[in-house]
Amino acid sequence: MSDNEPLLSVRDMEKHFPVTKGLFKKQVGAVKAVDGISFDVFKGETLGLVGESGCGKSTTGRLVTRLLEPTGGKVVFEGEDITHMSQGRLRPLRRDMQMIFQDPYSSLNPRHTVGAIVGAPFRIQGIKTEQGTKKAVQEILELVGLSPEHYNRYPHEFSGGQRQRIGIARTLALKPKLIIADEPVSALDVSIQAQVVNLLEDLQNELDLTYVVIAHDLSVVRHISDRVAVMYLGKIVEVADRKSLYSVPMHPYTNALLSAVPVPDPKARKERERIRLTGDVPSPLNPPPACRFHTRCWKAQEICRKVEPPLAELATGHQVACHFPENAPDQTPAPAATAG
Repeated sequence: MSDNEPLLSVRDMEKHFPVTKGLFKKQVGAVKAVDGISFDVFKGETLGLVGESGCGKSTTGRLVTRLLEPTGGKVVFEGEDITHMSQGRLRPLRRDMQMIFQDPYSSLNPRHTVGAIVGAPFRIQGIKTEQGTKKAVQEILELVGLSPEHYNRYPHEFSGGQRQRIGIARTLALKPKLIIADEPVSALDVSIQAQVVNLLEDLQNELDLTYVVIAHDLSVVRHISDRVAVMYLGKIVEVADRKSLYSVPMHPYTNALLSAVPVPDPKARKERERIRLTGDVPSPLNPPPACRFHTRCWKAQEICRKVEPPLAELATGHQVACHFPENAPDQTPAPAATAG
């Protein structure tokens, strides 16, 4: 794998869950949870994946880590195609690719001590450490801001923020290269969220980690991400680096999401108008044709109902799938910038 090659590359990935009916389980349709998305993640960066509930973000995370089998498309990790790799062959790869789950309450076994939970990856992978597993686990606990004395305690003795730290410690046990964090702070109190986000940033700098952070809260993603991909109903509608996405969002949906982020400054709040989207999110069982956002978009015209907009580069590193983008340098897609 060369330096400019992505650590993770996803191409046209799909996940359709069949909908069955009757005694013989006849398939009558499919929920198109993820419907043809492509993105790259480079070593050492953080890609934020944002969108409303039900847009397919968490499913994407599970497809990338192969906790779910993709219906179509391709997942390449470190130059190796892992799309349909068997569980046996995936096992060694699990060391390099880990997941932090949303709910710190349900992702920890209440019957196991912290030492057993964080030490589990060593046992499963059959890894011996120089000074024994206990010492290795206690070092990881210290790394995530917990005391080594917590080794023999149980999850119910900890607060939500501490439990999420235990989950992060378990994820770090085998020194993974890629971590998929699925809504890592949404179940936590707001006062604790910033601490956990800061911890993730510190760990990234210290251990040279690469993250995909899944969230519905754009303010969390803004703090931690280098680049952001915005999802709507199983599709990626915009990808850009953090600065240009927040200062010049081009997709109407991204604009609407950003307008809902609370602004502490009252003057800035007056200047910015809240965009209220009409209608409900359409069902992934029967998504709208062409541009999926056209049923709720204030700029929608006839072409939006008939032709699906491609994800095109309108500015350097800024891709958007929209026939009538906002804040675009000009309204025609620019040729892809060549690396100079």
